[in-house]
Amino acid sequence: MTTQPLNNPSATDDGATVTAQREGFSWRIFGPGILMATAAIGGSHLISSTQAGALYGWQLAIMIILANVFKYPFFRFGTDYVYDTGESLIAGYAKRSKAYLWIYFLLSILSAVISTGAVSLIAAVILGFMLPASLGLSTMSLALIIVAVSWFFLIAGHYKLLDGVTKWIMIALTSATVAAVVIAAGKPTVMAVDFVAASPWNLATLGFIVALMGWMPAPLEFAAITSMWTSAKRKADNTTHRQGLLDFNVGYAVSAILALFFLALGVFVQYGSGQEIELVGGAYINQLINMYTATIGEWSRLLVAFVAFMCMFGTTITCADGYGRANAECWRLIKGQSEINKKQIAFWTTYAIGGGLVIITFFTGQLGSMLKFAMISAFVSAPIFGWLNYSLVRSHQKISAGMNALSIAGLIFLAGFALLFLANLAGFLG
Repeated sequence: MTTQPLNNPSATDDGATVTAQREGFSWRIFGPGILMATAAIGGSHLISSTQAGALYGWQLAIMIILANVFKYPFFRFGTDYVYDTGESLIAGYAKRSKAYLWIYFLLSILSAVISTGAVSLIAAVILGFMLPASLGLSTMSLALIIVAVSWFFLIAGHYKLLDGVTKWIMIALTSATVAAVVIAAGKPTVMAVDFVAASPWNLATLGFIVALMGWMPAPLEFAAITSMWTSAKRKADNTTHRQGLLDFNVGYAVSAILALFFLALGVFVQYGSGQEIELVGGAYINQLINMYTATIGEWSRLLVAFVAFMCMFGTTITCADGYGRANAECWRLIKGQSEINKKQIAFWTTYAIGGGLVIITFFTGQLGSMLKFAMISAFVSAPIFGWLNYSLVRSHQKISAGMNALSIAGLIFLAGFALLFLANLAGFLG
């Protein structure tokens, strides 16, 4: 596939050949969509989806599917808008209204520290599982090490190297998960004699369901972040809209399908076994690793733990980089500057990482509480980000009837669950 600009007369003498080459398949078209999937496969997949299967069997599969379906148009709008205008969603917010830009910016600076802190804490807990207890390193100490190394990679410009490695790590984690599920399906757990299936369809479980959907497949503000990656990819490789959508759809589908695989792992290995499911602190990480070793073999324990750690470490860096660039772009537009200042990217990246560490300190290393808080806050803000994307794209281009209907249904679904959760939290539902 040629990556030369179309306005370069030396590219080719045959316009039809150029079009065919540009519309053709090439591994080089993949980037932003796969990067989003890498960021998405974190706490929502490794922990919440697996816990959902372990606690409630297949019952919450429908909520995972609905969350992915109803969030789809708002993530896709980021890709559509970039190829239609050549700009990111954030630049579109600024053109649409300063109010849009400020709403996104204020929510983003909050999400940056919450999400980055949550994924770095998961990475710290997994790292603690791998290291010998004799080292005496606390979860807070490990979290500090992780955020410090993450900051160094980003500020020193070594992110591209690590990103290439983490994509292979993601393939390894995916392969291990699929293998574990296939093996576990062949020898499912024997149900305990006194096992009674629990129902998730009650107000007491609402917080768990909302948390499960909050990062499924990723926080919705990542649509704007992905649009920045897409804009850079389009300029660098001259990809077409069709190729950009293929990249996005593949990444989105992989993330959604893997969420169901993690749910299946919980169903086949833990559901009905009589084993107590850990929901607080980092104890569930141990159970998660045990799921793999119980199916693949004891030899895989440290290998799986290392792969899971590298997955979360890569997610930490991806989150810090994405939020750092998005907030720097917001600040550039607010100040009316022509391009992003590298010092501003460094500042907002440092803010995301440093603020995340403060959030971890506030939760004193409690993974369960931290993760639930991050996921619920992501879901509660999702209708706002969804509306921003929908109203921006609708005002700029004609949306198909099907996509428009799905968008409206998605807004109703997201806003309805968010309001139901807030009403229950406030005690209005008894």
